[in-house]
This record gives sequence, C-alpha cells and structure tokens, in this order.
Amino acid sequence: MSDEMGSALLRRIIGRRLAGLRKARGLTHEQAAQAIQKGRSTIARIEEGRDGVRLRELDVRALLDLYGASAEDSTLLLALTGETWNGRKKSWWHDYTETTMPAFFGLYVSLEDSAERIKAYEVELVPGLLQTRAYAAQVHRVPEGYVDEDESQRRVEVRMARQSLLTRPRAPRLEVILNEAALQRMVGIGGHGVAAEQAQRLIDASQQANISIRVVPFAHGLHGGMAASTPFTLLDFPRDPHSGEELEPTLAYVDTLTGALYLQKPNEVSAYVLTWEDLDRRALNEDDSRKKVLSLLEGLRDA
Repeated sequence: MSDEMGSALLRRIIGRRLAGLRKARGLTHEQAAQAIQKGRSTIARIEEGRDGVRLRELDVRALLDLYGASAEDSTLLLALTGETWNGRKKSWWHDYTETTMPAFFGLYVSLEDSAERIKAYEVELVPGLLQTRAYAAQVHRVPEGYVDEDESQRRVEVRMARQSLLTRPRAPRLEVILNEAALQRMVGIGGHGVAAEQAQRLIDASQQANISIRVVPFAHGLHGGMAASTPFTLLDFPRDPHSGEELEPTLAYVDTLTGALYLQKPNEVSAYVLTWEDLDRRALNEDDSRKKVLSLLEGLRDA
C-alpha cells in the first residue's frame, strides 16, 4: 500500500471515530466548530476523511478534549493522526519503526490496534500474536542472512509487545484457523522443547474468552485456503454504537517478505471473506482442535 493510500485509510478511520464521539456527546458540527474555533465545513471534512484534509494533532486533541474521549480512545486516535503526516508523534510501535519494523507493517499494527475482530489464517506458522518468544526467535532467523541477530532480536521484542493487544481492556476477538501443517511444522522449529512450549501456549490461549483457535486437518482435503495459497488476515472494525453503521469496512491484509497488500475494494475483500467462510466450514471445532494440539503436546513430551 502506498503512503497516500495508507494515509487516506487512516483519515477515514479517524474521522468516523471522531464523528461517533461527537454524536455521543450530543454536539452538532456547528457547536464543535465553534468550540475549537474552526469552520463547520472543516469538522465535516475531517469526519468524512476527505482527501486533502491535513489532520493537525492540535485540532484532533482539541476535539478529543471537547468530546470527553477516554484515555484509550485519545491515545489511539492521536497515534493514528501521527501516522498521517511526517514528523509524527511516536506510539509504542514507533519505538521500533525506523530500525526494526518495516514501514508497511507499521500501518498494519496501527490498524490491528483499532480492530474489533481479527481473523487470521496461517499455513505454515503459528500467528505472531500467539507465538512464544523462543518460537518467534527461530522464525525471525530465516531466511538465513536476511536480518542480523540484533535486528532479529528487536523484531522478536516487537512481536512480544504486540501480544498485549489481546489482554488489554476491550481487547479484540482473535479467530485463528491453522492449517495442520502449521502444527506439524512446530516440531521442526527449534526442537521439541520449543515446540512443546508453543503447543502449550496455543492450549492456554484457546481457553481465553476472546480467542478462538481451530485447525483444518489434512484429512479434510481441499479447502479455500489453498486458493489463497498464502496466509491472510481480515480486520473487522467496530460499528457506530448509535447508528450501527460500520466505522470502516472490513480490510484484508496479506503480508509478504518485503511488503504487504492492504485490500479494500469490495470484490477483493469478498474473495477473502469467501475463503474464510470455506475454511470455517472445514475446520475442526474448538474442542476438537484443542485435543489435536494436546495430542501433539503429549507426543512431544513422550519423545
């Protein structure tokens, strides 16, 4: 995704959230504009995420104060605002951006942070949000020579920091569907000790109320994930608490070694939604998936 496209997406997310906060406060465009000494059209354009609107942190902060936004909403919206212009204010992920986190992934992290539901399909690996430190360390060492050891360790720290997303107040729901290959691949990543620890992490996470982990076994044959042929993530964003309207349409994200695809067009997103629905039909239920991971864990302990 180009910087311009990413900025446009963030402006829409910021605008819709500010509109929701304004309405919850019972304020009109005119009242908000008067309070921060701006024109009515400026407030409307900010809320619509119009092209050409340059979000100023000072204005966004003034609106957040006016609307009585929570500390959590304020932190997130100011961080997203910083993403839309150069010389941005740093959030936790920006501590890593320049030296560790590729620019294309920094945008994903900010979007992931504002999602209400995260649906992740993985072919070969455990998703980053559920990886143990030892497992992540092994993953970041391949391909050999791509990043040095110091960089690898910093990327592991980013991955571990991201996981706080799942235990914060109002945490998103994480739904994971794993190809059985991802379970079998664990055994070859760092030895049985790393695999056993990772399997236990999956079992523990599967008992968390906002996390669902399911497995598509080899025995179930063809499935939609084969058409996608790569891991992908669907991000669902919150709806307006008053109107029920989407604050931002579902987004499909496909990560690659050197970049990423942010798919927003309805026909593109629809293809991945259909793929997810097919995987959902073919995957084991949560209990049977947990038993499959537990069986793997018991095998590793007996080995």
